[in-house]
Amino acid sequence: MTYPKIERKDFSCLQLDAKNPRLGHQFIQSQPSQEAILKRMKDWTLEELGVSFIQSGFWPQEALIVLEKDDQLTVLEGNRRLAALQLLHQAAQGDSSSVKWKKIAADAPPRKVEELRFIPCMTVTDRREIQAYLGFRHVTGIKQWAPAEKASYIAHLIEKENLSYQEVMRCIGSKTPTVRQHYIAYRLLIQIEEEVSDVSMENLEERFSVMYLSIRSTGTQSFLKIDMTAETPSKNFRPVPKSKLEALTNFAQWLFGTETKKPLFSDSRDTDTFGRILGNEKSLAYLERTPNPSFKVAARLSGSEETAVLENIEKATDEVEEALSVMHLHKNSRRLCNAMDRFGRGAITLIEMFPDLYDSRIIKESR
Repeated sequence: MTYPKIERKDFSCLQLDAKNPRLGHQFIQSQPSQEAILKRMKDWTLEELGVSFIQSGFWPQEALIVLEKDDQLTVLEGNRRLAALQLLHQAAQGDSSSVKWKKIAADAPPRKVEELRFIPCMTVTDRREIQAYLGFRHVTGIKQWAPAEKASYIAHLIEKENLSYQEVMRCIGSKTPTVRQHYIAYRLLIQIEEEVSDVSMENLEERFSVMYLSIRSTGTQSFLKIDMTAETPSKNFRPVPKSKLEALTNFAQWLFGTETKKPLFSDSRDTDTFGRILGNEKSLAYLERTPNPSFKVAARLSGSEETAVLENIEKATDEVEEALSVMHLHKNSRRLCNAMDRFGRGAITLIEMFPDLYDSRIIKESR
């Protein structure tokens, strides 16, 4: 393989990538201008890059990867670095309203800023030349994108480059089930955008990771009739069949909320419980008939509360059994005695809740 050589280019000739997955699906679809892209990127903690450039310069090993096509130079890798440079130069020229960037530029010697005009770049002529690199770096590597950004990139490889699940897996160094789950979640997002009207569009992409986690549950898969084992992406292009569009609407409104109602739950750690709710007749009927359902009530009806308690008891039992193997070595420890007193009181209270396990007289005598 021949690697492109590093050349220095005037940063003012470079464009931010309007197809950068980090920008978000809806924003990319709007075909944003360079000004709009830079405005959206201002919240990406770019100031620290500006300070680093002033102090250490722009290292060759951090060279931007640039696509040269149709007389345009578009940055495919290093958009945060380019945006930071643009904001720094704007501030140095007095064209910035940002107090932070004004201070960064004011503290920088003019010579340092001018040195940052020509920056190291590697030029390619086709996005496909670096798709494996980007996939490995941002999907499975050390600079990982958020789930929505990973899913968008995987969808690009499948739909624009016509790669199979297995080919994407080999390209980015991931596992086939993970690739499939990202793609299904992405297509589910698109289906919700197209077919569900009363849903909070503001939350749709922000809570993508919650949806991504929720489709792992067999309860969610059954509720929406999603096939998580399909061998080809074409079978997942519309994950939810027409017969389940009403269920899709309910799912989207419970997960993302509407213009007038908040989501059913906010913590991503509750996605497994949400799946159990969707897979239980009683809890599902409660959600469907109640205008403003409670997540706690639905969880209790689904038996999730019992499951959580059981998991805690089993975990505690495992810890106790491990402690028993060395307990005799520390019988004189005051801290251990205090901990045992607390543990014993809790254990007795729990046992009293199950009178069939032990004779209550024995419990009373042990006090």
